[in-house]
Amino acid sequence: MFNDLSPAERGKYVCALRAAQMVKSGMKVGLGTGSTAYWLVKHLGKMVREEGLQIQGVPTSSRTAAQAREEGIEVITLDQAGWLDLTIDGADEFDADFTLIKGGGGAHLQEKVVAMGSDKMVVIADASKRVDVLGAFPLPVEILQFGANATTKLIGGVLGDLGYSGVEISLRKNDGAPFVTDEGNYILDLKMRAITDAVALSRALNQLPGVVENGLFINICSAVIVGNADGSVTTEWKDGTATEVTQMMPLAETNLFADIGD
Repeated sequence: MFNDLSPAERGKYVCALRAAQMVKSGMKVGLGTGSTAYWLVKHLGKMVREEGLQIQGVPTSSRTAAQAREEGIEVITLDQAGWLDLTIDGADEFDADFTLIKGGGGAHLQEKVVAMGSDKMVVIADASKRVDVLGAFPLPVEILQFGANATTKLIGGVLGDLGYSGVEISLRKNDGAPFVTDEGNYILDLKMRAITDAVALSRALNQLPGVVENGLFINICSAVIVGNADGSVTTEWKDGTATEVTQMMPLAETNLFADIGD
């Protein structure tokens, strides 16, 4: 099956597989949301069913909760867990400081709450998510439905005060209607192009009434596992632990003489 996946999906598959190997019986684990986290839940479900792995999962969205239950993973709430050993989640972008942009799947509020309630957060991503400067991916900002237009104007003013110009702010839609998060809020997508100071931007946005949470994850991620199309993964730790390179899945060898008869 691995070799039938697209190059990007192969990267997601193997980084999720490597992260799943970090999960041990007895752990309480935060389960991320998105296309890479999908593979994580698939791998963990297989380990639960075939290897007797015993874990409790705290999903970061209703979509992940439904998938985890289908895979046979015990699902609990963060309040029931109290505290988590580990959260594993994807990212839309990450830079050299392990600052992330998240929220492409519309779940960054719950994702941030769960990640902050964990001993450590491990990000799983394909190589395309690594960037020199954050901002090519639109920054999601979750806002209250009440006063959404006013909040949008306030955000535009703050961006101008911080020196950003030409930022496009759009209300996220789903089938023509405003996208509504699991918490009943709207999401604005900010096309920044380049974020010069993530700390200042995050602080300014979150001080606005009407803003619930932004998609910048700062000083939260402990490690990043990058998956490659060739089946290898690179694990990098923020604390300076040596980088690990692991071959998770060998690509099938191509028979160069398949078209030659015996």
